This record gives sequence, C-alpha cells and structure tokens, in this order.
Amino acid sequence: MSRQSRDPKGRGCIGHFNDGFSLLELVIVIVMISVLLVLAISRLLALQVDAERVTMQTVVGTLRSSIGMKVAESIVKSKVAALAEYAGSNPMNLLAETPHNYLGEFDGVDPASLADGSWYFDKRTKMLVYLVRNKGFFAGGLPNPPRAGFMVKLVYSDKNGNGVFDQGIDEIEGLRLSSAEPYSWSRY
Repeated sequence: MSRQSRDPKGRGCIGHFNDGFSLLELVIVIVMISVLLVLAISRLLALQVDAERVTMQTVVGTLRSSIGMKVAESIVKSKVAALAEYAGSNPMNLLAETPHNYLGEFDGVDPASLADGSWYFDKRTKMLVYLVRNKGFFAGGLPNPPRAGFMVKLVYSDKNGNGVFDQGIDEIEGLRLSSAEPYSWSRY
C-alpha cells in the first residue's frame, strides 16, 4: 500500500500514512538502542575498575599513614631501634579497624582459593596481598591469580655498604610500605 493515494475526483494527492514502523525504521531503532547499551555497559565497567583501584589505593594510603605514625611515635619516644621488629610484619595490625574485605593471616595459602577483591597477609612471604577482582585491567604484580603484594621494609643508612641491615652499625631512618612487584591499572 502506498503512502499516498489519488483523490477520486482528481484534485491531487492526499496524505495517507501506515500505522506501523517500516522494517528499516525498526532496524535503525534497534541498532541505536544496541549502541547506547554497549556504551552504557562499557562505562559501567570502567567505573567498577576505577572504584576497585581507588579502594585499593585508599587502603594502601591508610596503611602508609599508620606506618608513618608508628615511626613518628618511635622517634618521639626515642625508640627508633625498636622499628627493626616491624620489618616484614603485618601492617594491618597497626590499624584500629581493618577493612571489611581483610581475610586475616595465612601461612602459605593458595591465593586462588580466596575471594577476589580481598586482602590477606601471607606469613610465609611476609607480604600483604590484595587479590584483584577486575583482572583484565590489572598488569604486573604477582601472577596466577593477579594480585598486588606489599611489604613493610626497614629504611636505613647502609654504612658498611653490604645491602643488609646490621644492628649497631647501620642507622634506622624509618619504615616503608613497598610494592613487592610493580603493577598498574588500565581503564579500558
């Protein structure tokens, strides 16, 4: 049926419209909705990755602050030598309240058996570990499964140059929470 039909008296064309969509119009609408849906999903995924990255970095920042407070307290109390006992310790023990996703201390646990998006302390490696949830957007770190590892390290001046802290020879300067392996997050 055509969109226009002739007036029987020959006066020209009279507008006549169908009540539905043509197949082409329907396909165009479906394609537009599909494109908008793909864009919305990709943006949501990027927001989830950003949220995980920021949450992890916030915990690391909080831990670094608590380590800094412990160093300051030791300096004020003239107990800098006591900082050596914190090297390789669990930095979560310095917090008044641990994060809700902290699983605790384990001795050589298989990280694949633990929940993604969680923290744990491995007593064997003396490393605080974060298990990455959005694995496709995380590079570096510890492999299988992807995770970021952090260690409390003693900062000292190596007076004899042997690369190892020697009590009574080297001077303690503080503590640092260091990444065990370099890592990075990507957005897309």
